[in-house]
Amino acid sequence: MSLKNKARRLLAAGAVAAVSALVLAGCGAITPANSGSDSGEFELADYIQQRIDDGEPLRIKLSYHDPSLAFATPIKAGIEKAGDEFGVDVSLIGPTGGDAAKQVSELQTLIQQQSVDGLAVSSASSDALKPVISQAYNAGIPIISFNTDNPGSDQMGFVGQDLKASGASEAEELLASLGDNPSGKVVVFSLDTGAGWSHDRFGGFEEALADTDLEVVGPVNVGNEPSEAYNTVESTMSGQKDVVAIAGLDCCSTTAAAKWISQSGNAGEIAMVGFDLLSTTADYIENDVVTFTISQNPTEQGYQAVKVLSDFLQEGTPIDGVDTGAQIITKDNLDDATVED
Repeated sequence: MSLKNKARRLLAAGAVAAVSALVLAGCGAITPANSGSDSGEFELADYIQQRIDDGEPLRIKLSYHDPSLAFATPIKAGIEKAGDEFGVDVSLIGPTGGDAAKQVSELQTLIQQQSVDGLAVSSASSDALKPVISQAYNAGIPIISFNTDNPGSDQMGFVGQDLKASGASEAEELLASLGDNPSGKVVVFSLDTGAGWSHDRFGGFEEALADTDLEVVGPVNVGNEPSEAYNTVESTMSGQKDVVAIAGLDCCSTTAAAKWISQSGNAGEIAMVGFDLLSTTADYIENDVVTFTISQNPTEQGYQAVKVLSDFLQEGTPIDGVDTGAQIITKDNLDDATVED
């Protein structure tokens, strides 16, 4: 092994140790040792080290659980910006429609063919990706999670929003907007109630309202097809009384519920809050249908995921988690916010 390679592997070990000690909101759980290494150190794959030594452009891929979602567009923009800035080949991959088995298969192919030098993954189900994250890690491929965390896996870091904290922020901001001692029902919608990100975000939301007089209903699964999502919201709301607020946990359930509020004449009567700043959501805020939404800055998530991996591979910089935060977007600051589609 070359001295350069030894040095880089020592830096890699230091990266893992640094991440293990990291205490930042939004950072994922880190496995501190490569289970495939007797020394307990992460060892960079020889083929990746050779590409670095030869000055070849590094290949960094971000696997998103459903690139067909509108949220993927700003992520891709951030990826491409970072690729240009750091001189690496980047691409956004993943299964259209959010098929976890297809996502795993695609990642396994990359690992087996040694056609990637760094990976960032976002999964609808953290349990589904844990084994393939370990495969990449044990194969010597630096791997992090972005957008959705994979706690308890062999990821080396997490870039994204603290999902539970963001759910709590949504609930606290909603509570403040409803005035003193509000009571009634809050109906919660999600495009995928079985997903880890949805569970975490709802958990924070529910806990933050636990000691109030508000009754949380849901979360109700709407799926990601717009007309079906709207129909689910409509049918759910037809069976509810004493509703004072609706909360979406993501881009698509937010817009579906906001559409129902607008078309049913409940704007101003039922508070509507949600996540992400699509152009449609921005219009609903402007027209006083949506009280606020929470942006998790997907462009920055894509950019930072590439930067973290590029800095580690090219400079030996320890991998740290990056919390992209939870920005509350209201009518007052809408003009200064970045629309996410």
